[in-house]
Amino acid sequence: MKIVIIGSGIAGLALSAMLKKKGYEVVVNERADFFHPVGHGFMIHGEGLAIIESLGKPLDKRPIPGKPIDTFILKNLNNEEIKHMKMEAWQCAKRNDIVKYLYYLNEKSIVNFNRKFSHFLYDDTKAIAAVFENGDIEYGDLFVGADGANSTVREEIFGKTDYTSVEIKEILGFASIPALVAENEGVFTKFQSYEQGISFGYIPLSENDFIWFLQFDVNLIKDIFPEHRNPELLKAFAYQILEDFPPIVKEILDSTDFASSHIWNTRDFNPLPKFHSKNIVLVGDAAHLALPFTSAGTTNALQDVKQLIKSLEKEENMEAAFTSYYNSRIDIVSEHLELGRGLKYSFLNPETVSENMIPIPLIKQVAKSSSLPVQQLDILYFTDPICSTCWTIQPHLRKLKLTYGRKIRFSYIMAGLLPSWENYERGKIKTPTDVIQYWDEAAEKSGMPIDSSIWTDNPVSSSYPASIAFKAAQLQNIDKAILFLRRINEIVFMQKGDIANSEIIKKAAYDIGLDVARLLRDMEGKAKDNFYEDLNYSIEKGIHVLPSFQFVINGEIKDTLSGSVTYEDFENTILKIYPDIQKENHEMSAYDIFDNYPSLTIQEFKFLTNTSDEDADGIIGKMLEDEIIKEHKTPKGIIYFANQ
Repeated sequence: MKIVIIGSGIAGLALSAMLKKKGYEVVVNERADFFHPVGHGFMIHGEGLAIIESLGKPLDKRPIPGKPIDTFILKNLNNEEIKHMKMEAWQCAKRNDIVKYLYYLNEKSIVNFNRKFSHFLYDDTKAIAAVFENGDIEYGDLFVGADGANSTVREEIFGKTDYTSVEIKEILGFASIPALVAENEGVFTKFQSYEQGISFGYIPLSENDFIWFLQFDVNLIKDIFPEHRNPELLKAFAYQILEDFPPIVKEILDSTDFASSHIWNTRDFNPLPKFHSKNIVLVGDAAHLALPFTSAGTTNALQDVKQLIKSLEKEENMEAAFTSYYNSRIDIVSEHLELGRGLKYSFLNPETVSENMIPIPLIKQVAKSSSLPVQQLDILYFTDPICSTCWTIQPHLRKLKLTYGRKIRFSYIMAGLLPSWENYERGKIKTPTDVIQYWDEAAEKSGMPIDSSIWTDNPVSSSYPASIAFKAAQLQNIDKAILFLRRINEIVFMQKGDIANSEIIKKAAYDIGLDVARLLRDMEGKAKDNFYEDLNYSIEKGIHVLPSFQFVINGEIKDTLSGSVTYEDFENTILKIYPDIQKENHEMSAYDIFDNYPSLTIQEFKFLTNTSDEDADGIIGKMLEDEIIKEHKTPKGIIYFANQ
């Protein structure tokens, strides 16, 4: 089968490289009269990078161009952080560098230049050839429109595209400031005006250079935006509209050659009813177009390529393959379309969005989840960040979640174990050193690693700050809040970290992907109120021992367990209350365990995988060798982390 690709951008070249790798006959057609990639920079999600990596490397073994980006910081015009959070795997790169990289993965002979698409020749309703304005004709069996946002192939098969109006323009530019790049390694920084629709962002894309963008509401600049793309007029405009922004913005503009800047008129179109007509199919921006605020375009184009080939190989005929391809992609690209429109609305109407609710201008990894309703058993979990028994029963709680999945739900209630050491008395504990005996006993009984020397070397002054931080994390994301509490536990029990220290709290929040700036604001407001509600509820319910668990169905407390609860105690109580409960998972591989829990002690790993000491050591050793996991050694044990 001969496949004719129209367009030699990222989608077209990635598709041709993948098809050639699988043995297909491919011809790529480019409208320019020589290889001259254009465009500026963009962000590629880790999923897109993985697809490029799967294609191999050029003969010169060069790596994929660009710089990894792992942090997003949003600031207001007073240079105050509004959001500060860890990102998923992203890379910022120049478009022409990525296009060149993909071009060199292909055989140069398959790319034909000076071929601007004109129309198709048909036999009845089936295309048999693509005709180009220079008179060339390319016959084929399957035709792919990879010709971008202004696709002529799309208009050939679906008619004129009904684009949305341009309400926001974007100027893109490059600035070379090596020292500033070094200071902002891996950081995507954005300044946002909250009085009008103007933002400025900058992202490192090499050792020396940033790419920057200026986005603005077109209604703000009708009288001052230059009618012609004169570099000096464009520069004057940028300085004028950004005059109230922090000094670093002017520093970046000072280092910009505006002759190479690009003006982008942002627009999109509604989802198409399908991506094909007979033997003609669309990929990338030709098939679907989201506003650029999501940084979705490049990754989605690469995902299209991967899915299209998968469908072609799986299905019996083109019609079935193209239908499968569309069904696999339409939901996620439609979601990104709506995300872009939501970001546009927030941008144009900044007064309608509170600081805490400002959306992040990036797509997220595709999640696989089920929305089917299930009856749940609620387990109220009374705990505290320095409760040693709460740490030692982690293997049990984790196994319960793996076994019963969505059938059970833990609700975390912070019971306030240590307000401060002033006039403190809880049982036999009056001073920090009194804790040592209890922590040592808990470690010996459970096998979980605990370093009790923290109470002589670096005593925690209070568990309240970490508890309030957990309540703040809950306001952002329940799942990430649980990961945050886990990280706090690892720090205090294995690394002797003072979890009352604000810098340690901030680092833990950042590491698991929380918005640190919002967390700090919430800790002074709603999170503190929520924490004291937890304290009062614990007192009201007579909770004196941690951990304690109350088992609730339909709002009614059915049973309570406290202290060093065994796994059998949990299961017996659950089956007594909910006799019809079904296990969702029985056995999981070692690899699946780390997919569910990104950090594990060896004791947890053995318990969750039901393996012996010898077998567990062998499996862990092989996973370390294969770089599936990494280890962090402490005096009392090792924590294993999944490699992201």
